[in-house]
Amino acid sequence: MNPFARIREDVAAARTHDPAARSNTEVFLAYSGLHAVWSYRIANRLWRAGLQLPARLVSQLARFLTGIEIHPGATIGRRLFIDHGMGVVIGETAVLGDDVMLYHAVTLGGKSRHGHARGVRRHPHLEDGVTVGSGAKVLGPITIGAWSTVGSNAVVTKTAPPRSLLVGVPATIRPQTPETAESARGGTLEPEYYL
Repeated sequence: MNPFARIREDVAAARTHDPAARSNTEVFLAYSGLHAVWSYRIANRLWRAGLQLPARLVSQLARFLTGIEIHPGATIGRRLFIDHGMGVVIGETAVLGDDVMLYHAVTLGGKSRHGHARGVRRHPHLEDGVTVGSGAKVLGPITIGAWSTVGSNAVVTKTAPPRSLLVGVPATIRPQTPETAESARGGTLEPEYYL
């Protein structure tokens, strides 16, 4: 997919997720979450090309400008939307699928200082369609199954199956029902997303 098509797709995803978005121009110019994702894509290309220092400099500049820190080594799918993103941190070995949504102050981080060897996964994997609420911490090399919702301020340290609702400190895993899915995402999901 060419970069302009990708940008159009990102803007459309933001308009879909955010009822306050009034126009494509507003989203393009004023949404720091999108600016952070676009900066990440540049940094990630540099990182994969073996240019780690320039990649880190791009990511730190983006952090300074947006308040969102995405490590250039992270793996991020299509249509990531970061809403009110100040304070979001995405670690080096994090993997995010397509259509993931993060709110402000989310941390996708590690749990330990050990395991810094190359190729060791230290950060979470969020499968397609996962939504993570404000202030939530998802920590360690765990997997959050597709179309799950992590509640605000939850602390998640264990793997969860698809279509889970994770709430509390430490987070408990509950199956999503149509009611919890609608409440967590601010709208109704298609029936195939329920258990």
